[in-house]
Amino acid sequence: MEVVLPQDLKQDAGLAKRRHAELRRQKRVFDARSRIIGGDTEAWNAQVHDQKIKEATERARHETFAAEMRQNDKITCILEDRERRDRKTLCRAINNFQQSFQRPETRREFDLSDPLALKKDLPARQSDNDIRNTISGMQKFMGEDLNFQERKKFQEEQNREWSLQQQREWERARASHRCAEDLHLQTRLSFDETAKHLQTLERTTRRAVCAAVKEFNRKQAEESMERKKQERKQEEEDNLAEISSLLHGDLLSENPQQAASSFGPHRVIPGRWKGMSREQLQQIRLTQKQQVVEKLRLQEEECQRDMDWDQQRVQKAREALLHERQRQRQQRDLRRALDDSNLSLAKEQ
Repeated sequence: MEVVLPQDLKQDAGLAKRRHAELRRQKRVFDARSRIIGGDTEAWNAQVHDQKIKEATERARHETFAAEMRQNDKITCILEDRERRDRKTLCRAINNFQQSFQRPETRREFDLSDPLALKKDLPARQSDNDIRNTISGMQKFMGEDLNFQERKKFQEEQNREWSLQQQREWERARASHRCAEDLHLQTRLSFDETAKHLQTLERTTRRAVCAAVKEFNRKQAEESMERKKQERKQEEEDNLAEISSLLHGDLLSENPQQAASSFGPHRVIPGRWKGMSREQLQQIRLTQKQQVVEKLRLQEEECQRDMDWDQQRVQKAREALLHERQRQRQQRDLRRALDDSNLSLAKEQ
């Protein structure tokens, strides 16, 4: 069966539509009545016909799609059956290959899972010197060797010999200990005699040293007392000399010359100055009295001067007042004369 594609149907429908439209256009162009009056019924019929053609085309396209889908479903079923058969054939071939070339006994680790491994294996230990008896295998422990009886007899004999040897060594050690104790006792006795002799010498020497120290201390005490006496005597003499010096010195005698300064006779040294003398005080008092008298005289002169100034000011004020009165009288006389003159002039007019 020939399959119709949608592209072919679309091309045929488009071609038929264009052909029909061209025929209608030619008929409409060449028909003067329809072109002038209007209301082309045939055009409307053509449109209805075109719509029906379009619907028929759509139905045909859907049927084509349905046929194509059915064809694709058939092809899919065929391919699935073929894939299933191929998978089954492959599994069968793999099983045959494993049965032929991959048997369990040919694997490298088959000895780990061999069910007959215990029957095929050797015993855990064939002898005491078996090379398979390693430390990690824990197949041989101390005292579990095959010649246990012979080894036990040898050990008993060895223990007896060791015991006898220890007894002999113990006897020799006790004898050596007794000899060492005797020697230690003799040494202690000799040390005691030597210590006693040394103590006697030490007591004698200590007595002699104590006597010498006592004599030395006595001499030192006498010398110290004599030295203190001399020092006390010297100190008393120094004190008397210092007192005499102070009594006759410039400090207590208040000599004014000691406070004289090198900058001039009117300057003194504050640390040595003991105050002014009686003559200086009298001179100061006399100067103060003179200053008081001079001040009183100046005050009297100032009072007299003020009185003179007051009199002059009063005199000048009186003169100014008299002058002002005279001026006022002159102005009145002048005004009166002027008034008389004006009056006479007024009468004349």
